[in-house]
Amino acid sequence: MKKLFAMVLMCSMTWSAAVLAASSAASATYKAANESAENDYKTASAKCSAMTDNSKDVCIAEAKASAIQSKANAKAELTNTPATRTSAAKEIALADYEVAKLLCASPAGSDQDTCIEKANADKIIAIGNASANTKVSAGQPQAKSGKADARYQAAIEKCDALVDAAKDMCISAAKEKFNKM
Repeated sequence: MKKLFAMVLMCSMTWSAAVLAASSAASATYKAANESAENDYKTASAKCSAMTDNSKDVCIAEAKASAIQSKANAKAELTNTPATRTSAAKEIALADYEVAKLLCASPAGSDQDTCIEKANADKIIAIGNASANTKVSAGQPQAKSGKADARYQAAIEKCDALVDAAKDMCISAAKEKFNKM
């Protein structure tokens, strides 16, 4: 009996040492990824300082988005839970949306409005996809309808740039495509 107890004790100690080693390695990888993201952001921001106006704003936003993506992915890999993966995907979608909004500042009039609506629809789709990944396992398909609604709204916004019969045809086509008759 003493030999069995000693053997179980030895196995459990070996297992817990392996778990501790794995968690410290994952933690070190996470820390390294965060430091790398910070360094990449600083380097990219330094390159942006030579730019002016909207191009500088876009450059800085892209650098921030890249850092957010790296950090969010590192956190998701560290904890490896559906909630953190969803949170990471949402953070990335919001960062990408900020970049897209700044890119939309260049066009004027309805092109700018359409660009912003498309960026918003893309953000909603990305967030819907992130939420769908966690909801699918729970059997909740509501995220799919949110994605379709965002695409429908973007299609209607594109139609608003048209006039008279062309606008009516565009709206009818969008309604038919998204089953909104």
